[in-house]
Amino acid sequence: MGTTFHIKYYPVENVISSEQLLAEVNKELQHVNQLMSTYIPDSELSLLNKTPANVEFLLSEENVFLLNESLRIHQISGGAFDVTIGPLVNLWGFGPQGRVTKRPSEEQVNQTLLSIGENAFELTGSKVIKYHDDTYIDFSAIAKGYGVDQIAALIQSHGINSYLVEIGGEIKTSGIKPNGSAWRVAIEKPSTTERQTQLIVELKDMAMATSGDYRNYFEQDGVRFSHTIDATTGQPITHNLASVTVLHESSATADALATAINVMGADTGLVFAEEYNIAAYMLVKSDSGFDAIASSAFQPYLEQPKAAN
Repeated sequence: MGTTFHIKYYPVENVISSEQLLAEVNKELQHVNQLMSTYIPDSELSLLNKTPANVEFLLSEENVFLLNESLRIHQISGGAFDVTIGPLVNLWGFGPQGRVTKRPSEEQVNQTLLSIGENAFELTGSKVIKYHDDTYIDFSAIAKGYGVDQIAALIQSHGINSYLVEIGGEIKTSGIKPNGSAWRVAIEKPSTTERQTQLIVELKDMAMATSGDYRNYFEQDGVRFSHTIDATTGQPITHNLASVTVLHESSATADALATAINVMGADTGLVFAEEYNIAAYMLVKSDSGFDAIASSAFQPYLEQPKAAN
């Protein structure tokens, strides 16, 4: 996944050693990568992406689950979340093919858009058929969260009920600490120059994911092009929403919803969050720094710890 992971837990006596648990965690992460990575040439997802149009491809149970969840969020978000966005991500230089320093032409973008969208493939049971050779499915905005969920389930299977799992900033917590306190997690201020805390929230049996455009981008002629691409236009987002944090029981779902809202922008994103009762916290660029916007479902978390200095 090109990132680090972190696990904190309170062990249950005589259940499993930390060394054994680490070995199982590494094995599970390798399994998830082998299924869902676009950076591993022979991963299941990479093999699907190499499959020609109109040829059936049999997916694993895990990838069927993730593709169905991706389609669900695609539909409720009006296309803001789209796992077929892979060709656009690659075209703009944010995929496994490497960076670009020059923006693609309008003609290139329009041509690429032909192989994008939920009509670019069909999922029937565990069988996928792509309708374009160039259709390329990219789970980058949901698979990391799925990995968190899988590691959490693995830990739970050993009878450990108090833990925090983090992979590349996506988090899932369970239970409380032995002293009765909740897990306290920081939401980062979207600064490109230094790491600062914007807010600390207390989480119990909850996942948290953040999507932002403030670290992964390239510049051309003084214009910054974000790695977050709007699949409906084929262009990087240009609005002033800097980061979105979503809380949900599932880290995979939180991961995807945060991306969807980040694509939408603050105004549309807030309407979406209210409609679907999503706990979302948005930081919007302003002349004075960043303005915070929280959905109704996120409000209870503002009433716990206050913003850090």
